Amino acid sequence: MIRQFELLERVKAYDPDADEDLLNRAYVFAMKAHGSQKRASGDPYFSHPVEVAALLTEFRLDTASIATALLHDTVEDTDATLEDIEKLFGKEIRALVDGVTKLSRLETKSENAKQAENFRKLLVAMSEDLRVLMVKLADRLHNMRTLQYIKSPEKRQRIARETLDIYATLAERIGMRKIKEELQDLSFTELYPEARESIMKRLNFLREQDKAVVEKNEAHIKKTLEESGLKQFTVVGREKRPYSIWKKMETKNINFEQLSDIIAFRIIVPSVPECYQVLGALHAAYHTIPGHFKDYISTPKNNGYKSLHTAVIGPGQQRIEIQIRTQQMQEIAEFGVAAHWAYKQNRDYSKDGKQYRWIRELLEILEKSSNPEEFLEHTKLEMYHDQVFCFTPKGDIIALPRGATPVDFAYAVHSGVGDTCVGAKINGRIIPLRTQLKNGDQVDIITSKAQTPSPTWERFVVTGKARSEIRKFIRTQQRTEYINLGKAILSKTFKQENVELTDKMLEGVVAGFNKKTLDDLFAEVGEGLINRVQVFEAVFPDRKLSSVPSKKGTLLSRLRKKPNAPGAAIPIKGLIPGMALHFAGCCHPIPGDKIVGIVTTGKGITIHTTSCETLENFSDTPERWIDVAWDSGTGVAHVARIKATVSHETGGLATVTSVIAKDLGNITNLKILNRSTDFFEILIDMEVKDIRHLNTIIASLRSKEVIQSVERHYG
Repeated sequence: MIRQFELLERVKAYDPDADEDLLNRAYVFAMKAHGSQKRASGDPYFSHPVEVAALLTEFRLDTASIATALLHDTVEDTDATLEDIEKLFGKEIRALVDGVTKLSRLETKSENAKQAENFRKLLVAMSEDLRVLMVKLADRLHNMRTLQYIKSPEKRQRIARETLDIYATLAERIGMRKIKEELQDLSFTELYPEARESIMKRLNFLREQDKAVVEKNEAHIKKTLEESGLKQFTVVGREKRPYSIWKKMETKNINFEQLSDIIAFRIIVPSVPECYQVLGALHAAYHTIPGHFKDYISTPKNNGYKSLHTAVIGPGQQRIEIQIRTQQMQEIAEFGVAAHWAYKQNRDYSKDGKQYRWIRELLEILEKSSNPEEFLEHTKLEMYHDQVFCFTPKGDIIALPRGATPVDFAYAVHSGVGDTCVGAKINGRIIPLRTQLKNGDQVDIITSKAQTPSPTWERFVVTGKARSEIRKFIRTQQRTEYINLGKAILSKTFKQENVELTDKMLEGVVAGFNKKTLDDLFAEVGEGLINRVQVFEAVFPDRKLSSVPSKKGTLLSRLRKKPNAPGAAIPIKGLIPGMALHFAGCCHPIPGDKIVGIVTTGKGITIHTTSCETLENFSDTPERWIDVAWDSGTGVAHVARIKATVSHETGGLATVTSVIAKDLGNITNLKILNRSTDFFEILIDMEVKDIRHLNTIIASLRSKEVIQSVERHYG
C-alpha cells in the first residue's frame, strides 16, 4: 500500500502548487474512518482508496480529484456524512464525493434495473463534473484488479460484464486508452478465460517463430523514413491486446491469421505536416492494404483522438498496422480528457463535462426513456465504437455508428429534424430512409411539418437517441389512443345503465385507483389494466352492472397470448392475431437478423431472414409478405446452424462441444459432412439467445488452434 508521503510526492511531481495540507488531511481522515475494515482479499479496506488515488496520479489529476479518491467510500462505508466532508474539505470535494460514492442498492425487480438506475445516477453526476467519471473509472479498475477475491462466480461475471459494457466504453469515450484496455482485458479474462488463453498461446507461438520480428520491422521503418529525408521521429512497436484481437475476430467475421494488426507500430513526429510526410513515405515504400486508411487528424473522434491510421504489407511480407501522430496527440490518446486539461492554463474542471456532446445526448435519452432498463438499452446503443463520418449540406461533421441511416443522422442533427423527416438525399440523390450511410456521405434531410415519426423506423435505426425519440412518440400516441378508448368504454358502460358519464362523476374515485388525473384512469381502462366494472362500482357502490364481461376475457388479453403457445411471450411483433408461427429451417432466423413473415396456407406464418434465397419463390405473391420484427427481451432460445472445419486429431470434436457449452450454447443436432485424413467438416445446430450470442460462440471457436474455420450456415 502506498504511503502518505509517497502519494504526496507523486502529486507534487506534476503539480508543485498542490495543496499538501488538504491531501494530508484527506489521507488521515479516510484511514481513521475505515479503521479496521477489511476487503475480500483480507487487506485493510483503506488500501483501496489509496490505490485509487495513486492510479489518478498517473493521469496528473488535480488535488481535489486525488482527495476525492481518498474519501470516496467514507460516506457509504463508514460513519462519515456529506456534511462532515463539506465542513472539513469544502463544497467542491463534497460534490465530487457525493457523485462518486458507491450508489445504494435499490430494491428493484431485476439486476438489470439496479445496474441501469446506478448508471443513470452516475451519468447525472458526471454531466456536472467529468472528474466524477475519472475517479469512478479508477475505482472500478482497482476493483477489477482484485476481482478474483470475490467468491461468487455469478457476481464476478456480473461485475465483469458491466465493466465491459459500460465502464470500458466510458473510458474510451473520454479517451483514457490505458484504463479502457486494462478494463477490457480483466473483464475478458473473467468472462472468456479459455478464449483468452487460446489467443495468448497463439501470440506466444508467433513470438517464438521470430523473436526479433518487432525489432526487424522497427529498423526497416526507421531506415525508410531516414531515406525520405525525415530526421526527428520515434518508432515504437507493440502487440495487439488479447481482447482487441478477439473482438475483431467476432465483429469482422475473420480468423486469427487474417488479422492485419496483431503487430502495430506507432510513429511520433514533431508536427502535423510531418505526419502526412511520414504517411507518404510509407505508402511509397510498402504496398498498402485497401480499406485500412483512416484520417483522424482532419476528422477527429468524438473524444478528441487524432492520428493517421494505415495498414501495409511490411518487411518480410507481413501485414502491419501503423499509427502516425504528434507528441501532443500521443498524450491525448493515452490520457484523454486529462491531457486536454493539462494543455489549459486556467483549468475549470467543472465545465469540461458540458463540452461533450455525447453526454448531453445521453441526458436527453434519460429524459425520454420510460424506465431505467430502457435507458440502459439506449445508452449501450449510443456508446458505439466503430464510426462513420457524414456531412451536413453546410459541411458540419456528424459522427454516427457504423450501420446508421438517414433517420439516425436526422436525430443527431436535432430531435425536431428527426421527428419531421420524410426523406433524404445522399450525395444529391434521393434514397430510402433505411439506407446505411458510408464515410464521407453528404446527407440532406427533407422535412415536413405534417410528418410524425413512423413506428417502423425503430426496426432499422441504430442510435440510442433515435430509438428513444421514436419510442417516446409511440408511447405518447398509444397513450392518446388508450385514453380515447377508455373514455369510450366507460361512456358506453354508463349509458347501458342509463347514466350520463361526466368528468365530475369520476373525479371522486381517481385517487381510489392510485391515479393522479382522469386521463391516467382512462388510459388504464383503455389498456385493460382497470376493469370498467371496478370503475362503475366505485362510482355507485350500491349498484351492480346488469352486463358483466364473460370469463373468456377481453380481446386485448387474448391478443397478448402467443397463438401457438398459450400464455407464452410472443417473440415476433407484427403478427396476424390467431395465426400459427413457425421459423424457417432453410435460414434459421434468430433475434438480431432482419426478418420477414410469409403467410403459408395451412401452416400460418413462417419467419425467414430477409436474405433467405427461398424468398424468391414468393416474389410473385407480395400479398403473402408480412412486415415483422423481433420483440425484445423474450428470452426464448432459437436454433442457429454453423459449419466448422476441424483438424482430425484427438480431442478436436471435444474442443468444439466444450467451447459451445461454456458459452451457454445448447447443441441440438450435429452432422459430419466430410472426413479426410487431415480435416473433417461438421454442421452443428444449437440453441442461442440472439445474433450476439451466436457471434460470441463463433469467435470463441475461432480462437482455438484445432478449429480451422467456422461460419454461420443457412442451408
